[in-house]
Amino acid sequence: MRRRINITLPETTIRMMDRVVKKGERSTFIDAAVMFYVKETGKANLRKSLKEGALTRAERDLQMSEEWVKLEDVL
Repeated sequence: MRRRINITLPETTIRMMDRVVKKGERSTFIDAAVMFYVKETGKANLRKSLKEGALTRAERDLQMSEEWVKLEDVL
């Protein structure tokens, strides 16, 4: 399903867009650009979240790995 909306863009953005797409293909281009942005932003947020989690658990994980090494030495 498609829905018509009105948007306002800076003249420079429209000129740049017109260099790469024909006027009849603007909607398709904007749709692809928005989808790409949302996807990349989601990936960036996931990376950030994973990194923060890893840093938060780093000390615990290091401690746990040292305990396993000691246990392996016994076996």
